[in-house]
Formats: sequence, structure tokens, C-alpha cells
Amino acid sequence: MTQILKGKRGIIFGALDEQSIAWKVAERAYEEGASFVLTNAPIAMRMGEINKLAEKCNAQIIPADATVDDDLNNLFTKAQEILGGKIDFVLHSIGMSPNVRKARPYADLNYDFFHKTLDVSAMSLHRVLQAAHKQDALNEWGSVVALSYIAAQRTFPDYSDMAEAKALLESIARSFGYHYGKAKKVRVNTISQSPTWTTAGSGVPGFKEFFNYADTMSPLGNASALDCANYCITLFSDFTRMVTMQNLFHDGGFSSMGINASMVKPVE
Repeated sequence: MTQILKGKRGIIFGALDEQSIAWKVAERAYEEGASFVLTNAPIAMRMGEINKLAEKCNAQIIPADATVDDDLNNLFTKAQEILGGKIDFVLHSIGMSPNVRKARPYADLNYDFFHKTLDVSAMSLHRVLQAAHKQDALNEWGSVVALSYIAAQRTFPDYSDMAEAKALLESIARSFGYHYGKAKKVRVNTISQSPTWTTAGSGVPGFKEFFNYADTMSPLGNASALDCANYCITLFSDFTRMVTMQNLFHDGGFSSMGINASMVKPVE
């Protein structure tokens, strides 16, 4: 390991189990010398195995609902106390759609559910950034990374209202990236990741078809959760100090493809 995060302090949202990207990011950040706290909503913590990860990474857990401002203010206060200073990196790996969970068709959404999707999956990034900004909790040249998906730009019918949430997430990263960059040189980016076999991702209807299609279409195939974690580590490091307000495709080339010969049957 290169220890490129040695001495850096972080907050990692969203680690649920060993399949999750946030879990892999925590493991890699620890291997690269970072110290950090783990956080997730209390209900998600009861469903997952975050205590196992905390023990492995010598990290403390601070429960926080990313849709509750008081929880986030408490999170940043306690994280700085535990870690002994301001924060250098934040991973936002948060997403949930009640409409998808309840199998509501896109043309018949429940709007209370839709509001919840946007609050949990997108507005939470603004809440996190606003809480950090008001507390002056991030060091200069700090880095915030949120996980997105190409459905923000292209139509994947079964992705439902999560597509709107990801589009909003990416817009918040650009808008807050300007303000935080001007104020503190803090970087804010999103990573548009390949379909990935995680507990959350595999719950989307038709996910197997999503996954196989993207894997075949992409010249490099789908990027794994570990590949994504490695990319996140580079964005937390000092090697990407001038990268901000970007939506960065990490998808084996899928986002640049029009057609792949592997997808086409020869015409007889």
C-alpha cells in the first residue's frame, strides 16, 4: 500500500455489509493510512454489519440520519472530537426509493414516496455539505465524493424516481462545489459507477439485466465495488487537488459507447 491517505481524517456514510461500495472504501482508506468514523441511519445499522467493519478498521460509529439536520451537526462535531481535528474527506453513499421498494410504476408514483427518495438520495448531500460548511468542519483541499449512476443522464425505465434523485445529486455537487471551492478549496465530485452487485443496487427491478447489458457493452466490463473504492481513494488524496464539480464516469467505458459488436447478432 502507498499510504496516500496517511494522516487524513474522514467520514464514511452508507457502509451496510461487505457488498457495499462504502464498506470497500472504508477498508481501502484504512489500508492507505486514514482514520475515520463510520455513519449510517439507525435503521440501516440494524440491518447491516457495520460493527464488524468498525472493529476491522479501528473506527468509531456515529449513528446519523442524513435527512435530519441535528443528526448531521452532531455527527460533524463528534467526528472532529474523536479524530482530533477537522475532516479531510467525506463519502456520501446514500440512496433509497420507497417507490422502487414498493414496486410502484414510474407513471404512477406515490409523491410522498417521491419526496422521500429525493430527500434521502439527493438533498442529503446538500444537508451534509451545509452542515460541514456552517461548522467549518472540513480542512482546506478537503474532498467530498458522492456516488451516482448514468440514469441521471439516460433513461433506464426500472430505475424509476432514483434517476431524478441522481440528477439532483449531481447538480448539488456542482453548485455546492463552487461555493465550497471558493470558500475553502474543498472539492465536491460525484462518481457515476457501473451497475454493482450491492444489497441496495440488486434490489432494483431488472438489475440482473442492467448488469449484464452494461458488462457486455463496456469494453472493460463493469467496474467492481473494489475498483470504485480505489477510485474514491484517489479523489480523497492530494493527487486530485484540482478536480472538483465533476461527474466522473467509472464504468469501463459504458458512457462513451454507442454499440458494441458483442451485442449484435450477425445478419444472415
